[in-house]
Parts: sequence; C-alpha cells; structure tokens
Amino acid sequence: MENIKQYVQENKERFLNELIELLKIPSVSADSAYAQDVIDTANAVKNSLEKAGCDVVELCETPGYPIVFGEKIIDSKLPTVLVYGHYDVQPADPIELWDSPPFEPVIKKTELHPEGAIFARGACDDKGQMYMHVKAFEYMVQNNCLPCNVKFMIEGEEEVGSKSLGWFVERNHEKLANDVILISDTGMISNTQPSITTGLRGLSYVEVEVTGPNRDLHSGLYGGAVANPINVLTKMIASLHDENNHITIPGFYDKVEELSLEERAQMAKRPFSQDAYNKALDIAEEYGETGYSTNERNSIRPTLDVNGIWGGYTGEGAKTVIASKAYAKISMRLVPNQDWEEITALFKKHFESIAPKAVKVKVTPHHGGQGYVTPIDSIGYQAASKAYSDSFGVTPIPVRSGGSIPIVALFEQELKSKTIMMGFGLDSDAIHSPNEHYGVFNYLKGIETIPLFYKYFAELSK
Repeated sequence: MENIKQYVQENKERFLNELIELLKIPSVSADSAYAQDVIDTANAVKNSLEKAGCDVVELCETPGYPIVFGEKIIDSKLPTVLVYGHYDVQPADPIELWDSPPFEPVIKKTELHPEGAIFARGACDDKGQMYMHVKAFEYMVQNNCLPCNVKFMIEGEEEVGSKSLGWFVERNHEKLANDVILISDTGMISNTQPSITTGLRGLSYVEVEVTGPNRDLHSGLYGGAVANPINVLTKMIASLHDENNHITIPGFYDKVEELSLEERAQMAKRPFSQDAYNKALDIAEEYGETGYSTNERNSIRPTLDVNGIWGGYTGEGAKTVIASKAYAKISMRLVPNQDWEEITALFKKHFESIAPKAVKVKVTPHHGGQGYVTPIDSIGYQAASKAYSDSFGVTPIPVRSGGSIPIVALFEQELKSKTIMMGFGLDSDAIHSPNEHYGVFNYLKGIETIPLFYKYFAELSK
C-alpha cells in the first residue's frame, strides 16, 4: 500500500466529481416527495460498488427503502470487514439559510478548509464519508492489495431510525457474517489530531400534540376564557428542565451510567478551547447541566431538546387567533444503560400527567435506539489506531460522541461483532444544518487511511 497517496492524488478530481454527482440527488428519506430520489441514490451506490470491484452487488428489498449489499470474498479463511453507511440525507430546511443550493454542490475555501470544502446536504453525513470506503476499496482492488474479505451494507433510512435495516439484519445473519464492522459516520477532533469514537448516545424521538378548543378562535372574543394550546405547550416544555438544567421526568436518570472521576479526568485531556467553541457558534457563554463540562454535557450526559415547535398563524402580517392545536418534536439523547423504549414510556406518562384538564395531549413515538460503547483493547480498535497514526503521524485519541447511530447496538446483538467508528468529519461541518460541508482534505485523507485499517486488521487477526 506504499502508493496509496499517489493513487489518491492522481484520481483526486475524479473522486471529487463522483461524490458531487452523488450529492446532487436529494435522497431525503423523511419526505415521501423524494421517494424516487432515494431509490435513484440506491442505484447510484450500487453502480459505484460494481465499478469499484465487488463480485456481488444487489439491491435488497425491505419494507422500506432498499439495502445496497456488495461483497468481495477473496478467501473464506481470511477475516471479513463489513462496511456500513447510509445514502439518505436530512431535509435541507430551512432553504433560505443556505449560501448555495443544498443539492447543487460547490467547493469553497474556508478558514478550517484552506484546500476547500464541498458544500451540499449529505456532504459529510453520510455520503462523503460512505463514499470514501468505496474509493478505498477501489484502490485495494486495482492495486491487488486487498488483504481480507469485504462486505458493504449501505442503507437508506438512517436519518429516520433505520427500521428497515433492523428488519434486514435480523433475517440475514449468514449473509452479513463478519469479524468487524467499520463505520465512518462520526467525526474527529481536528485535521491535525485524529480521534476514534468509542461511544455513542442512544435516542428517543417523539412528537407531541396539544389540543384545546375544537376550532381556531378569535383571540379577542375568547382570549383569557379558554386554554391556548400554544401557551400550554410552551409551559409544559419549559417544565421539563429545572433551574440546573436537570431533566425533571421521574425515573429518567435511574439507569444513567455515572463515570468515575478518573474517567472524567481522562476525557478532560482532550484538546478543547471553550472560547474557540463559543466563538465558532457566536454565543456569549456555554449553557447546560450544572456540574458538567461542555464535552461531558454533549457526550456522557443525557439530554432533552425541542427540535421543532409550531401552531397558530405564522404567515405574513397579523391574525388574531387562538389555535386549536399546537405541536412539538422532541428528541432525547441517552447514555449507556438507558433503554430508549423505557425512556419513551416515561416521557409519555409524565407529559400527559402535567397537562391541565383544559387541553388534550397526544404523544406519538417516532424512532429511537440504544447507546453504545466499544472497547479500546480490541483488534479492530488497534488496527484503526495504527491506521490513523500512519496516515496523520499522530496517535488518535479515543472519544465519546454525543451523536447517535441507533443500529450499532443492534449489530452487536444480532451479528455478535464489534463496531469501529473511523470518522473524518469535523464538529464544524454543519451536519443536519444549513451549509453542511465536508473538507476536501478530510475526504481524501479518509480514502488514504481506510486501506491501512484493512492492512493492520488482517495482520493482527493472524
């Protein structure tokens, strides 16, 4: 694999152009209006795996969007790496906050990305990171240096809970048999200090509906005499945190994993500037649960956040109305030992209990998943650490992420193998937000680093 850097540089423009074409397809799984685009993206990923050198590639039907499965088995006696990624993306809203159209990719230089970054929805999450694996695989096949067997499982519903993937995994244990699962859907500390994600938070996502009168009412004739669902909903939401930003749902913290002072001290060694963090977000000061640092709040502590809230009149001008209904979408990020279904039930019970009798409340669970922690003494972790060390010249730091990949815990339960999360994105890449982007350096560095993981994993597995 001595010529990997040369191969990446020689094919740089092609690698970028292929990714740009993939990013042009608006594969928004949450919106049925984009259903055909999601299918078109699945076919594009299938074609890319065929061209890269897979011996078998197929679209596997599910109750939802198809799974793109590919494999190249060079020797049944060798270890097998299962690569997981997703081809669906988040909705691009609010469109007006994008500096360029979300599905018309452009490369622009930034302070953190002097070599340029690709701006488009899905650039980092996860098309750019997923496609690194396709190109890394292409390199190993073209240069006859693939050291072990490879399987690809690329799904189209990660952004809406991976329900169909769970269905698929449970029914295809033999097809998906592997020795390690490799994912790039996380990030790293910086372009000079790589890191390996060793923990993910779980997730519970719900929608709430508060109903007052049986129709919208004139706020002059009825104001003050009937419950306003929007007022009620905002009060109920506000009550979900106390003065220390501690979540008030009874039983919510009962199973929360409390890290020791020693473990927290190790976490604190991660390079971090609170001032730089605040400046990057244009905030005056940090905010969160009392007694924990910023990096602890967004990784080892559970959270509850409103992701959207609406009701009444929001158009131009004024309309004096008391809305019949008000709505909110709420997500809870969970830590190891918290069961997402149990937390969802606790939320539902509590939210219904705090509603005044003047309104009716409906809680609709959407999706969720369990948290995950992977050991740092496994062969997979050691191989990833060696790969980053060779590629970046710096030993990676193990970190816990605040994000969620709900399917990872299921992988271990169903396939009995560990997951290694080799992310190359940065926290500043604006995933799920307007102006999402992915550094050209990061994209190409990923393609350069991934083959080294295969090399070391094969060697350490002997």
